[in-house]
Amino acid sequence: MMNANDIRRTFLEFFRAKGHEIVPSAPMVVKNDPTLMFNNSGMAPFKDWFLGNAPAKWPRVADTQKCLRVSGKHNDLEEVGVDTYHHTMFEMLGNWSFGDYFKKEAIAWSWELLTEVYKLPKDRLYVTVFEGNAEEGLAFDQEAYDCWKQYIAEDRILRGNKKDNFWEMGDSGPCGPCSEIHVDCRNDDERAAVNGATLVNNDHPQVIEIWNNVFMEFNRKADKSLEKLPAQHVDTGMGFERLVRVLQQKQSNYDTDIFQPVIQAISNYTGIAYRGTDEKSDIAIRVLSDHIRAISFAIADGQLPSNTGAGYVIRRILRRAVRYYYSFLETREPLLARLVPTLVKEMGEFFPELVKQQQLVTSVIEEEERSFLRTLALGIVRFEEYVKKNSEKTIDGFFAFELFDTFGFPIDLTQLLARESNRDVDMDGYNKHLLEQKNRSRAATAIDTDDWVELVKDASTNFVGYTDSESSAKIVRYRRIKAKGKESYQLVLDTTPFYAESGGQVGDTGVLESANERLPIIDTKKENGVIVHFAERLPEDLTKTFTARINTVKRAATENNHSATHLMHAALRQVLGTHVEQKGSLVNDDNLRFDFSHFQKVSDEELAQIEQIVNAKIRENIAGDIREMSIDDAKKLGAMALFGEKYGDVVRVVTFDKNFSIELCGGTHVPATGKIGLFKIVSEAAVAAGVRRIEAITAGKAEAFFNEQLETVRKIREMLKSNSDLIKSVQSLLDDKKALENRVDAMMRDKAKGLKTELLTKVKSVNGINFLAEQIELGSADAIKDLAYEIRGQVDNLFLLLGAEVNGKASLTLMLSDNLVSEKSWNAGQLIRDLAKEIQGGGGGQPFFATSGGSHVQGIPNALKKAEALIS
Repeated sequence: MMNANDIRRTFLEFFRAKGHEIVPSAPMVVKNDPTLMFNNSGMAPFKDWFLGNAPAKWPRVADTQKCLRVSGKHNDLEEVGVDTYHHTMFEMLGNWSFGDYFKKEAIAWSWELLTEVYKLPKDRLYVTVFEGNAEEGLAFDQEAYDCWKQYIAEDRILRGNKKDNFWEMGDSGPCGPCSEIHVDCRNDDERAAVNGATLVNNDHPQVIEIWNNVFMEFNRKADKSLEKLPAQHVDTGMGFERLVRVLQQKQSNYDTDIFQPVIQAISNYTGIAYRGTDEKSDIAIRVLSDHIRAISFAIADGQLPSNTGAGYVIRRILRRAVRYYYSFLETREPLLARLVPTLVKEMGEFFPELVKQQQLVTSVIEEEERSFLRTLALGIVRFEEYVKKNSEKTIDGFFAFELFDTFGFPIDLTQLLARESNRDVDMDGYNKHLLEQKNRSRAATAIDTDDWVELVKDASTNFVGYTDSESSAKIVRYRRIKAKGKESYQLVLDTTPFYAESGGQVGDTGVLESANERLPIIDTKKENGVIVHFAERLPEDLTKTFTARINTVKRAATENNHSATHLMHAALRQVLGTHVEQKGSLVNDDNLRFDFSHFQKVSDEELAQIEQIVNAKIRENIAGDIREMSIDDAKKLGAMALFGEKYGDVVRVVTFDKNFSIELCGGTHVPATGKIGLFKIVSEAAVAAGVRRIEAITAGKAEAFFNEQLETVRKIREMLKSNSDLIKSVQSLLDDKKALENRVDAMMRDKAKGLKTELLTKVKSVNGINFLAEQIELGSADAIKDLAYEIRGQVDNLFLLLGAEVNGKASLTLMLSDNLVSEKSWNAGQLIRDLAKEIQGGGGGQPFFATSGGSHVQGIPNALKKAEALIS
């Protein structure tokens, strides 16, 4: 029996022998298409080739494509794990013809591969062809039917309707009839009882589609009419997981060797067998074995979990997996991260990005797991408390919304908890509160925008800001906007030196000037590719010719920071590793902020090394080499295409030493690195799981920073009257302070010994309990704690409460003997919270020992009296 890797390899080698170029899978995460977050089909990476937006590089191509279907039109997430055939991430094997072969070859090769190479029994196969559609004027696909007759009996060639057998890319674009291959996996008795032909495309779990051949011969126009394409294409897709299940003769995808190694690892870590006696644990194991694939591949492809967009989808998948192992596999520690090595071992041969990014994938997953486990524990506790207090069979919609909004607890998990307790969630109420929140958010950011007033028809803007700081300009259109009650105006010029905010670089400010008027431009942005200038008012005469002049001081400082960002990015990759990838940036005239993928804190030594590299490059005064070229030529140069950016065929490449920093970038930069002057990192911190942030300054800001530090050192030296070794002087001061603290602690301990003797004489019996509640003068919390433990060691059956003023605040210390905790079920942590009300504070602790602090020192006597009342 072939294993999964051999099955995949066989497919690719078969089509290589048929003249196909074997290409690696495109990333599962789509970075340059606003209409698609993830590749959800095998053809998605070739969309531009089919649409004619880019020429096909090869006439014949074959691959295995990583796909993800959990959101939007193809939302299978809630079925994953519950059944045995839905998946989040899956592989799609495919062969493609771009204007080369068509139906005859595609059908012949699919039959040859399935029956002669993979040896599938021919009497278990059925095929479908398009029956035609009179409304569309589409004829029965006689050509495909005639091709199939050469290989399979005609009673196994089934006619399919438009829904099943006419494939369309979207509302418009290439489309055409398709021919599916189905396999009947039932046993012989079942096959004899019911004809498999009646079960094709009827959702039978054992009679399944295995391969689809799409013949693209039409183009769907915007008016919904169809026209013949100038060239005919073939797009085929065969689900890898289904193929392996069929070839390995399994009843479930999860029983194949695609999933079994991970499933066995889960069982080994949890001690819970798969296919045991508990259906819920089986579902949980399937969920984990599926989800770890989607999560790992997404992170390896550059998409980290986050709260928005594609990142939220990945976070949601991860949190669903955590919820399942937390609830059904009795696991309270990160488990998904422990499965990564097994996944890499099984899939790393064909997907080397998993091997390359294994450490990053593992670290990000573990950090996300730990974070959500804390959230999950809190949310589940709150849910259980709600259920105990409310007997209604419907969970209140506002409570569900509060769990989501305040605690980050996903609504689908609330619904799952509700189902487990035989309850429903008031989703109408939940959605009502969610909509109200969205409306409030929209209202806060609402902008009232007038229509554009055109002064010059069909005018475009010529941007000259890469080379010029000012230009002659005319206003070609304008409009009024109103935000938060304040009016302003947007202007479009025929020529402008103003850089519009893009790629992390802020927009330019400056002025429009005429002979008798000066109009400040307060910001510049892009809207649908148009450079828009913001002004607080309109000029008196809109038809005049103005001089558009940017703030050159601000622009120069911004350019310093932008070019320094490129140098730092290269230095980060040199010091930390090539897994570092930009996740966000902000470049203005004050500083630079750079978010990047990295799985741990950047050490002080690494930060110093990064600074040294950047400053060395600044001192080299490297000339900036900035030029436009094709995207392919840029990639050949090794230019870094930044995450989340969409690039056209012609790109701008910014190079500072071709062996150091080459990036695609549309921003403005220094002519040579020496102009940056100086670079200084001022902070480094985490902003999300697996994402770090560095903030830095350059040029004059960096000089000012060092001058401030030197002035601070001068003042400290002056205060310490030290003209020699400042560090030695400070250390001496700290040593003196420590010695004084030790003397004070010793005095406190001596005082506590005297107090102990005095307090032991004040112990009295209250209801058979040795009771002591006193206000003492002891200004050290540690000394009070030691005193309480010493008294507890000498008095049995003890209830002790000590009140004191510590550093100007009220302090209460409660100590109970073990027998009072066990016999009377008393809890010092709970009792202290009630007593702390008298000092306007709060507290907590262990069952036998607890402390509290408060602002009302005068309330200590009342707390002592209240303690005696509690046990009287």
